[in-house]
Amino acid sequence: MTEDFSPQTPTVLYNAMIAPMVGYGIRGALWYQGESNRNEPKEYEKLMAGLINNWRSEWGMGDFSFYYCQIAPFDYGPSGLNSAYLREAQLKASYAVSNAGMVSLMDVGERDNIHPADKKAAGERMAYWALSNTYGQKGIEYSGPVFKEMMLEGSLVKVTFDHAQNGLSTFGKEITSFQVAGENQRFYPAKAFITREGITLISDRVPNPIAVRYAFEDWIVGELYNTEGLPASSFRTDDWEIK
Repeated sequence: MTEDFSPQTPTVLYNAMIAPMVGYGIRGALWYQGESNRNEPKEYEKLMAGLINNWRSEWGMGDFSFYYCQIAPFDYGPSGLNSAYLREAQLKASYAVSNAGMVSLMDVGERDNIHPADKKAAGERMAYWALSNTYGQKGIEYSGPVFKEMMLEGSLVKVTFDHAQNGLSTFGKEITSFQVAGENQRFYPAKAFITREGITLISDRVPNPIAVRYAFEDWIVGELYNTEGLPASSFRTDDWEIK
């Protein structure tokens, strides 16, 4: 008995595109994630770690570098989960295994094109990871700002970041993508100010904030960068149930 398999079936994809390369020398892998996992963020972290560990096991050459692109913002319409949950899972996956890293594409998405045209930005940002972390070239910043810590001071929220030792910038854009929420878990836009330490947030709708989200939407153009010109990922500080 034979079965018809779609070219998109994982086993078919692996046997056609990956298995023939096993055994060749490899220094690292660059991966551009598709959209099919958008509605499975809870499973994604384990799936991505499993993929990386499986490839490393197949090659038998140790924990070679594995760098991948976060999916870019896109207008998916009203159906399905907010894709920011998958972007969050991708960021978490980059910490779940050794020698892995993620490129943020928060600033190059296109509302009506799921395959954004600016491939140069993706390629260059992948190269920064490889040049710095795999080939050991000094003086290259390879990551955009990554959320580090949130501090609450009454109605103010102060947020700090890793990979921003020389400061943050919007390169002239207004900061409009931060939201804060109180105990009722309802998010409202927050005014954001870049400081020497990071970002300070305040909203007159939330006198006692306890949570922050940045660019946590399907379609959005991120405006927060480090001074090296690399964009921050969308993120949230809460772990409230996915809705």
